[in-house]
Amino acid sequence: MWQAFRNGSVYDLRSHDPVVDDPHGGHPWGPERTVRARIVCMLLLDGPPPLPGRVSSLKLQGLQVVDALDLAGGAVEPYVEMKGCRFEKEILLPEARVTTLRLVDCSIPRLEAARLHTEGDLHLPRCRLHNGMRLTDAQIGTDLMLNQAIVYRDRRGRSIMGDGLNVGQDVQAEMMESHGELSLRGAKVGVSLSLRGSRLANPYGRRALNAPQLTVERTLYLTPASLGNPLMTGGTPARGTRIQRFECQGGVRLDDGRFGDAVDLEQARFTLENDQEVSMRRIQTPELRFTCERPRRGQVVLSGAKVVNLVDKSTSWPGIGGLRLGGFTYENLVPRGSFPLTRRLEWVAAATAEYSPEPYEKLATVLRNTGEDADAREVLLAKQRRRRETLPLAGKLWGYAQDWTVAYGYRPGRAAVWMAVLWFLSALAFAHAPHPPLKGQEHPQWNATLYSLDLLLPVINLGQEGYWRLDGPWQWASATLIILGWILATTVAAGATRLLRRG
Repeated sequence: MWQAFRNGSVYDLRSHDPVVDDPHGGHPWGPERTVRARIVCMLLLDGPPPLPGRVSSLKLQGLQVVDALDLAGGAVEPYVEMKGCRFEKEILLPEARVTTLRLVDCSIPRLEAARLHTEGDLHLPRCRLHNGMRLTDAQIGTDLMLNQAIVYRDRRGRSIMGDGLNVGQDVQAEMMESHGELSLRGAKVGVSLSLRGSRLANPYGRRALNAPQLTVERTLYLTPASLGNPLMTGGTPARGTRIQRFECQGGVRLDDGRFGDAVDLEQARFTLENDQEVSMRRIQTPELRFTCERPRRGQVVLSGAKVVNLVDKSTSWPGIGGLRLGGFTYENLVPRGSFPLTRRLEWVAAATAEYSPEPYEKLATVLRNTGEDADAREVLLAKQRRRRETLPLAGKLWGYAQDWTVAYGYRPGRAAVWMAVLWFLSALAFAHAPHPPLKGQEHPQWNATLYSLDLLLPVINLGQEGYWRLDGPWQWASATLIILGWILATTVAAGATRLLRRG
């Protein structure tokens, strides 16, 4: 191993029997495959000089490291790559400085790496960490890779503690399994954070992903991955390729996050309890792709979030009581598949257990800005109908009158129809009414059509009303016609005022 370090070559102690060489299996490894952690630390911290023309590096395969590998506070300059190795105890890297560290397909009891600083990558693909890992305030120069890793919880119920983590480029955690809380509070990612095909589960606590104030310069991917190519980070899989979706058993918290390109939830599956949430309060992103599977329980919260494009499916949003949109702003709606206006109104209603005008007005504004004026009027009409349910009895009756006549002014053509119908019916009726004059010969010629119109139109005088005496039922009919005329006129005026305000 000493010579391999000086030569920069691989020191391989594998038997080439897959069952025996499996670092996660139960087959024991003898002393011939065992090295003390102190020797590894000696090589990395104060190793011999490289051979002439060589670069010293530690490349190990199939070794078992006994005792804790303690590099806390140390400066490791050689390149480190360990594949298929077993560690008897934890790896300690707090406040260490390394160039690039690659641990591939290794069995690790625990990784302690708070305030670790790497100039290059930190790779842990296909590793199994039995008591979690800590990367609090770590500084990763380029990429952090956790593809296909399996991380179990520590004594506090956390699988990965990455609060304050800063990664220069990508975080690739595709097809990863996390058993416990994945915590990334205040973390910063220089490019993208990919959890494609990963499975997060925390049946012991409230959240499986806890990442408030997360900053991702480009995209957060909670999307499917290809089983045929686990490291695939984009593109269309070949025909017949099995796809594994992102699954999360437990709550998700992304509050106050900043995402430079998008938050992508395509086909994601969230399994929540009644008191758990997919919380995206006050996030900011140019695009939110909410095309996941509809959560059966829990809540989706977007209160105060700001997005430019909302890409969604009608089948992705939860029903009444499962959605909160207070203060949620968006500029464009980009539906995937059929998303009729009736379903969009159900979406707004689901977000407002108690009446709130804001979601309706925001939706109407977005529709109007995209030229859907008729749909915008339908949304505002639905807002008035929802508001009517909160009013006392008198207000409800007046609201029904406005709705039946001119639909709160959003369908003004209906008033003309009502006026025409009432005019026609009343003219037919009054043509058979006895009408003795009130002032002898001082009266115009009786005209049932003009008389009906004179009663129906308030304020305007057509020279018929006030010259004839109608008794009994005809007097009640004329009074009813006057009242209906005032109702129609008032509702038309209210609708005209609303249209002017919108203009």
